[in-house]
Amino acid sequence: MIADKDFENGRTARAVARRFAVFIPIVVVWLVLDQASKLFFNGSYHAGQVISDPILGIFRFHLVYNTGGAWSIFSGATWALGAFSLVVCIALTAYLALTPQHPNTGELIGISLVVAGGIGNAIDRFTLGFVVDFIEPTFIDFPIFNIADIGVTCGIILFIVSLLIHERTEAKRAARGSENGGGE
Repeated sequence: MIADKDFENGRTARAVARRFAVFIPIVVVWLVLDQASKLFFNGSYHAGQVISDPILGIFRFHLVYNTGGAWSIFSGATWALGAFSLVVCIALTAYLALTPQHPNTGELIGISLVVAGGIGNAIDRFTLGFVVDFIEPTFIDFPIFNIADIGVTCGIILFIVSLLIHERTEAKRAARGSENGGGE
């Protein structure tokens, strides 16, 4: 019995190591893109400056400092939002390390992007007292955002869609199994 348990623990440890072999590079690359872009815009322009004409009629660069969340909700709650971001990032990372389920690729990439974006904006909140935003959609009335925000938004969408697809696939597989008398 001990050998079986050791095998299971070893298999689980390898699975977690494989998750983090995907998770860590995605987080690092996205975080570097986020911080480098913020450093460039914040170091080259001043707050409120419109930096470009609309690009392809879709967006322009417009540097703003945001002490709140999207649409400036919770404006002035920079530290609380930063702490909340870190708690979510820690919880998601712990989920990857501790869950016995094997997240599919979409779920894993989605969690990685959310964590990278959360850390990126938390860094701004704790070091600058605000989040550096610079991408302004021009075809719709929408908040100005940054690379970290793209990671969080796309990561959540990717995670949910991947989870739903996975659940649907598993339900179909279970239905086929019951139609076949439960055997393969």
